[in-house]
Amino acid sequence: MVKLDVAYEGDLRCSAVHGPSGQQLVTDAPVDNHGRGETFSPTDLVGTALGSCLLTVMGIAARARQLELKGASAHVVKEMTTERPRRIARLIVNVTFPPEVSRQVDEAARRELERIAENCPVRLSLSGGVECPMKFEWQGE
Repeated sequence: MVKLDVAYEGDLRCSAVHGPSGQQLVTDAPVDNHGRGETFSPTDLVGTALGSCLLTVMGIAARARQLELKGASAHVVKEMTTERPRRIARLIVNVTFPPEVSRQVDEAARRELERIAENCPVRLSLSGGVECPMKFEWQGE
């Protein structure tokens, strides 16, 4: 169990504290929804969570196989619905592995890492109403 404390600061801004570490983050409503958009919106954090989750679980699996994924990245594009209720419609993910990573990972390990990413806890926690296509790019091939 992890405790997260969130406080409304006013003007559509919230601050959150991660209980175990004490680290803090701030959110704003996006400009297209009456906010300042000066930092991540709550729905931006969902896309951020997806990208960091899939890279993390891939990193755990790679470490167990004595592989290093340092330099891999996830680019997430969040699309919101245009109709009410406002919600995330799609999180489009492109995962890129630089040549130095691609060279060390054989085809079987790539398929396994991709399967692990597609089944990361955040993706599995999203409702069926959120499309989540993923593309994996192994550079240098």
